[in-house]
Amino acid sequence: MSSRSERSQGRPDAGRVASHLAVMGAVAVVMGVLTACLAIPFAGLVGVAAKDVSTGMVNLPESLEAKDLSQKTRIYDVNGNLIASLYDQNRINVPLQSISRPMVKAIVAIEDYRFYEHGALDLKGTLRAFVTNQANGGSVQGGSSITQQMVKQTLLYQAETDEERKAATEETYARKIRELRYAIAFEKNHTKDWILERYLNIAYFGDGAFGVQAAAVHFFSKNAKDLNLLEAATLAGLVKNPVGYDPIDNPERAESRRNTVLDRLAQLGVLSEKKAERLKGTPIEETLKVKSAPNGCQQSRAPFFCDYVVNWLLKDPVLGDTPKERRTTLKNGGLTINTTLDLDMQKAADDSVSAHVYPTDQAIGGLAMVEPGSGDVRALAQSRPMGKNKAKGQTYLNYVVPKKYGDANGFQAGSTFKVFVLASAINQGIPLSTQINSPEELHIDDEEFANCDGPYAGDGKGWDVSNSTGSGTFDLYSGTQNSVNTFFAQLETQTGMCEPLQLAADMGVKVPLAQKVPSWILGVSDSNPLELAQAYATFGARGLHCDPRPVTGVLDSKGQTLKEFPTECEQVMPGATADAVNDILRGVMEPGGFGQNIAIDKPSAGKTGTNQSNMSVWFAGYTPAIATVAMVAGANELGEWESLNGQTVGGVGIYEAFGSTVAGPLWGDAMAAISAKLPYEDFQTPPGDEIAGVLSTVPDVAGQTVEAATQQLEAAGFVVADGGDVNSEVAAGSVAYTSPAGGTSLSSGDTVTLYASTGYVPPPPSINSGGNKGKGNKGKGKGKGRR
Repeated sequence: MSSRSERSQGRPDAGRVASHLAVMGAVAVVMGVLTACLAIPFAGLVGVAAKDVSTGMVNLPESLEAKDLSQKTRIYDVNGNLIASLYDQNRINVPLQSISRPMVKAIVAIEDYRFYEHGALDLKGTLRAFVTNQANGGSVQGGSSITQQMVKQTLLYQAETDEERKAATEETYARKIRELRYAIAFEKNHTKDWILERYLNIAYFGDGAFGVQAAAVHFFSKNAKDLNLLEAATLAGLVKNPVGYDPIDNPERAESRRNTVLDRLAQLGVLSEKKAERLKGTPIEETLKVKSAPNGCQQSRAPFFCDYVVNWLLKDPVLGDTPKERRTTLKNGGLTINTTLDLDMQKAADDSVSAHVYPTDQAIGGLAMVEPGSGDVRALAQSRPMGKNKAKGQTYLNYVVPKKYGDANGFQAGSTFKVFVLASAINQGIPLSTQINSPEELHIDDEEFANCDGPYAGDGKGWDVSNSTGSGTFDLYSGTQNSVNTFFAQLETQTGMCEPLQLAADMGVKVPLAQKVPSWILGVSDSNPLELAQAYATFGARGLHCDPRPVTGVLDSKGQTLKEFPTECEQVMPGATADAVNDILRGVMEPGGFGQNIAIDKPSAGKTGTNQSNMSVWFAGYTPAIATVAMVAGANELGEWESLNGQTVGGVGIYEAFGSTVAGPLWGDAMAAISAKLPYEDFQTPPGDEIAGVLSTVPDVAGQTVEAATQQLEAAGFVVADGGDVNSEVAAGSVAYTSPAGGTSLSSGDTVTLYASTGYVPPPPSINSGGNKGKGNKGKGKGKGRR
């Protein structure tokens, strides 16, 4: 009995013999099928799920279309700095020649060292894996060539349904055979280099990095072309198990796997064993230089500008026929989006807004910067950060752009709208020196206003308008600089409503039909910082209005121009009209003006705005180089309007909010921070011969010929009168002096009197002359010399 037991242990039992015979039979059958290049479905493999294989092979296409791989889109500022990335998969495709040779050698060595020698199938590796799998109960393991792995990754990447994703990853021979058929087609239609390039770009390397370029940047902060042997070995070891060998979460396992790759390279003679041992001694932590790959606008350096760019491009059919297609292109198309953002200006805007309005305040601060003459949007900032944590004041609403780009309704713009009536009045020839008596309260009947079709037909109640800045008689300078409501209400009766409303529209400010009432000039319509900044930029550009432009161009994944976005500008008012507006508004920034405390070291102009009940306050200011609008609006955590009066905003208590005192500091700090970047450029003096009543300085023409002096004075917009001859030391026939004297400020159209010199100065009276006569002569001479 003992000997029988020993004999039974020394030989295989019938089941094991049958199992080995089955494996051998299966190998023979598989070799036959492979030899036939999978031309027909087959069945009857011993130990193989024949039904699965057959089903998987029926109606299987002979080739697989390799669709373009998704790539992340990158958004850059005006100076080429990366500000945001958008992607579904963090991938940047690179050609094989842009991948370092150590990386190529490492991946081939560990995954398929005979890649360049065999076809679609590495027969030795496949048979070895087949035998091993059968002996271990049929588990599908290893043996796949790089081409087969690339096919599997392609099938998985292109799967659109759960069923297709399951078929691409199922552990069956049917899947392996399908992959092999496609692999044969790829080998037939493409070069080995093409296959390896696609494999390295489609492979997942872990921690969100798809493709070797994204992996190189993520783990080592360098491009794939710069990977050294140690780094290449690390990455090559990841593709087998990206999660298990993740060098960040599992450094010990990752280092062991890296060393396996180095050993394999030494076995193949790619490097010496001595060098391999030396490299293996380097701790993997010392080689890592992990760089995060932010995704989306929330992680951008300019979140709300990025959000504006995305929503702006989603309106453009060049990216697709539908918003869904455009969004897919944005996140997967590998686009390069070049924008107009200036990060220096963005930082200045962010710093100023965050310093003056806190995220959890019952208020929202916003600021926009736009370049006159181009419409380029240089900065967008708001006090409430991007995010979903309302307790921290976060929001996804973009309050600084129009609703169609940011989903926020905006806030009433207050007196910033008065400039549209001011510019229309100037354009219509109303002298800047026009005097209007403006009481604190005033009632104006509806019929005193005219719209485009004739007298305004209101509700018959008229308009009861009042001031918060006092009363008196004002001209266009003082009425605007003091923002006198009753002055502008009466000015609107002279200009009518039609031209100011049209001018506002031409300058990018749309007033809803229901709000086209006389009081629209007090800013009862909702607006936003960007809308007003691009409008006020029109004055800085001397009447040239340019639509806001956040993007200059978009390139496709190959670097080819997909679309360029040129400036879209139109002259909406004469340059002289804009010059006159600038001349008036610069007074706001000068001593005595509301903006004198926030003026910068460059010529600037501005206008305040405060709406009813002080729920929103504004400061719109500009230079010829940049237009900046700051806003602070009372709003609770839901964005619902509240008065700013009595609130604490930015740690400062507000008794009564005004544009100059609450919004003005945001403007002033932001502009002061960028002032060094701005050129010293003054506004052009409005031409007195084109703009009636413009304040001009009387030129000093003393000593000139009467003819030359007359020409200069008339060119400055003055009417010249002849005052006759006077005795003076000036050469005869030349101008002795003017009245008013040179240096005096007058309105264009005012009269300047010229006095021509006789060239004769009477001698002093004789000491022997009579007192009365001497006194008379002295008095007469003094009278002629008075100026």
